[in-house]
Amino acid sequence: MTDSVRERFSRFALHEAPGRSDVYARWAAGVVADAGMQALLARIPPQHRQPPLVFAVTRLLGAADGDYDQWRAFVLAHSEEVVAECSQRTVQANEPLRMAALLPVLGLIDGPIALLELGAAAGLCLYPDRFSYRFTDASGAERTRLDPASGASGVVLASVVRGSLPTLRMPEIVWRAGIDLAPVDVRCAADRAWIRAQIWPGETERATRIAAAVDIARASPPRILAGDAKARLAELAASAPRDATLVITTPGMLVYLPRAAREELIAGIRAVDDARWVTIDPVRLHEGWSAADDDGFGVGLDGTQLAEADPLGRWWEWRADHASDAA
Repeated sequence: MTDSVRERFSRFALHEAPGRSDVYARWAAGVVADAGMQALLARIPPQHRQPPLVFAVTRLLGAADGDYDQWRAFVLAHSEEVVAECSQRTVQANEPLRMAALLPVLGLIDGPIALLELGAAAGLCLYPDRFSYRFTDASGAERTRLDPASGASGVVLASVVRGSLPTLRMPEIVWRAGIDLAPVDVRCAADRAWIRAQIWPGETERATRIAAAVDIARASPPRILAGDAKARLAELAASAPRDATLVITTPGMLVYLPRAAREELIAGIRAVDDARWVTIDPVRLHEGWSAADDDGFGVGLDGTQLAEADPLGRWWEWRADHASDAA
């Protein structure tokens, strides 16, 4: 059991945290060298002990963003609370920047759009029409920008476009809703604290972006049902307006499901009449891809890969050869 903890935190320390958070890289490396901490974390169910989740929970409970010894002392002093809280939490990153990679795909879909997100958390990815977009090349030179009709948004999504730039347009969203096992209510101070705790130390730009997205959601809260996505999908889909195209999104959520549940959910999405499915996933994660040719993350429409992308939307590369097949 401790071997799996050590391996997971080692992978995080070496490949995931560097470049994003020095604090998390140090904490993860400390766990790798600490048999006692590995034994403590092994008490947490496997689906609930991903490093970002463990670290976010400890910060929510009061751990300071200090060195490993400080963090270790806090965890040992609050071990029962840490294990219990991790065991009931899931990662709910709710990163609106993902919509920068999904925007060109949404632009292919005839509107108006009824947007339904699975694993919606606080629903921050349900407002692509209320964000501003700044697309640059790798050097930082701006290639194009897009703002809502009302003007520049407080949420500015900056993303690098590799290769050709497709035609972009702002989607017309007339209905927005979601499903989550444990919805995050942006009107609740405790839930807003949980959102902040999941922002990695050092991600100041992300903190600003998410705070602004929370403000948009608080002004017009989406409808988010609590429960299993597959069990409640048909119910919520049936309430969408009939004169809009229903678009079901799963941005970054399928990776957290066991394989059997993942395949069942994809089948459930495809069973919803006239719905379109937009996702961003590792292309080898599931059998839902009908056309994909990368080992990385893909942005898909109805199972056809239209772009390769960073999983958080920091960059994307359009696959123009697939666009005509999926539209």
